[in-house]
Amino acid sequence: MFDKLEDLLIRFEEILSELQEPDVVNDQNRFRKLMKEQNDLTPIVEAYKEYKTCKQAIEDSLVMLEEESDEEMRELAKEELNDSKARVEELEQELKILLLPKDPNDDKNVMVEIRAGAGGDEAALFAAEIYRMLVHYAEGRRWKTEMISLNENGIGGFKECVFMINGQGAYSRLKYESGVHRVQRVPETESGGRIHTSTVTVAIMPEAEEVDVVIDEKDIRIDVMRASGNGGQCVNTTDSAVRLTHYPTGIVIYSQTEKSQLQNKEKAFRLLRSKLYEIELEKKQSEEAAARRSQIGTGDRSEKIRTYNFPQGRVTDHRIKLTLHKLDGILGGDLDEIIDSLIAADQAAKLANMNEE
Repeated sequence: MFDKLEDLLIRFEEILSELQEPDVVNDQNRFRKLMKEQNDLTPIVEAYKEYKTCKQAIEDSLVMLEEESDEEMRELAKEELNDSKARVEELEQELKILLLPKDPNDDKNVMVEIRAGAGGDEAALFAAEIYRMLVHYAEGRRWKTEMISLNENGIGGFKECVFMINGQGAYSRLKYESGVHRVQRVPETESGGRIHTSTVTVAIMPEAEEVDVVIDEKDIRIDVMRASGNGGQCVNTTDSAVRLTHYPTGIVIYSQTEKSQLQNKEKAFRLLRSKLYEIELEKKQSEEAAARRSQIGTGDRSEKIRTYNFPQGRVTDHRIKLTLHKLDGILGGDLDEIIDSLIAADQAAKLANMNEE
């Protein structure tokens, strides 16, 4: 591990030097690439420098204990020694986590697809609540949201909803929301007062750039049509809605949220690229099944990940057996405690897997 850290420290110094060169400053692509690499390495380098400082402090304290006869100075050296040893242990763990392989998609924006599952209108109503929960969470982190497509059920619920979240590191935190979200409550549509169980499926897809997925025009059929449902006078009276059909996969994308056909077409292609990219990621993950089994589930849509129990006011994440009695806050977008716990559990599982290897 320490050989690798020394190499990264050397690379960090090289980057700082390169960033001062006029040729690099004038080459925006190279400059941005180096800046990103610098940002990625900074937390590792800072932790490693502190680690080396603490190791030196341990050596200095040991020398002082050997040479110093004054009792008060010896006590100070012992205190410094104990503090430095404790910090070294903490930093070793931090460095192991910082050196874990990083998901290349972590810094990407995300496409979020929410679908009502079992439970009819009640599932659709809860799908709208999950949408609002994720939007509130995004707003709390100052990320921007943008609706791609929406299919409502007429009473305020969402049969299906696709929207985008733009923000640094959005995928690194929201990928843990993929899976089946289950709600247990007395439905607004139920007069008998019985508790029903309904489900909502959430898929979190990293936004794919054109370089990630190449779409052959021969594989696509583009249809334009008049938008339906709620909208302004322009939306419903012009052929602004766009439907893409991707022949090789059978994927159909429908976008009608914008007044402009061009904007709807652009949104549809962005969603299609993300769906095709997700298919490629799933293929890769299935090839690395052994490694994936050791991690917290972050992508299987059929996996029941969380239950929202209204009578008891609790939320339980089944992957890490975490139960919190703060239902209203979580549905209001207060997801950090759950997501931080999932990240910590995922890191612990990966570290354990590395130690076994």
